[in-house]
Amino acid sequence: MEPTIFRHEYKHEISCADAVAVRARALAVMKHDEHTMPNGLYYIRSLYFDNFDDKVLQEKEDGLSRREKFRIRFYNGDTSFIRLEKKLRVNGLCAKQDAPVTKEQCEALLRGETDWMLQTGDPLLAELHAKMDTQQLRPKTIVDYHREPFVYVPGNVRVTIDFDICSGIRACDLFDFSAPTVSVGCERLLEVKYDAFLPDVIRHLVQMPNRSTGAYSKYAACRVF
Repeated sequence: MEPTIFRHEYKHEISCADAVAVRARALAVMKHDEHTMPNGLYYIRSLYFDNFDDKVLQEKEDGLSRREKFRIRFYNGDTSFIRLEKKLRVNGLCAKQDAPVTKEQCEALLRGETDWMLQTGDPLLAELHAKMDTQQLRPKTIVDYHREPFVYVPGNVRVTIDFDICSGIRACDLFDFSAPTVSVGCERLLEVKYDAFLPDVIRHLVQMPNRSTGAYSKYAACRVF
């Protein structure tokens, strides 16, 4: 497994009007992520894990300085590129580890078949397997949304605008696109991620009056239902 690299991450819940202003400023100095669709967007579907005590959700609500969550994610409905991800937060800094999985492996996991996770030899899959055993982590809910991502090379900066955030409520079938989802009511979510420093041009770009940094969690918002 590659060394874990921690980054700064800030979130702002913003209005549609705010998003229009940020997008216009971003387009002047940043580029869309090269993997977006022609319209500059991603469609993202994730399946989050938690246990019967809602350990992950409770740690988020308690604001623990060190916490983690597992999810399976793919983009634009393309099931040929699926990733298991572990999101880490330590003292305000964030990091992500990931491992490739196939649609067939995900479907086996959803059926409760997990032996294959050890057979891959991947340490992240082995870790999730262990925590499914010791912490009783299980697939909990689907989270859907659209994202417009911008990148800026100095500082390795990534600015994203998320919208149409929807909860699958109790749905866990990652590949069932007919499953009903419910909007969580967030107009737009602005996220800013960077390494050691945030260039002034980006700092000014994302600043908005009367908007403060928050601790918004799409997973937590989708668990309200």
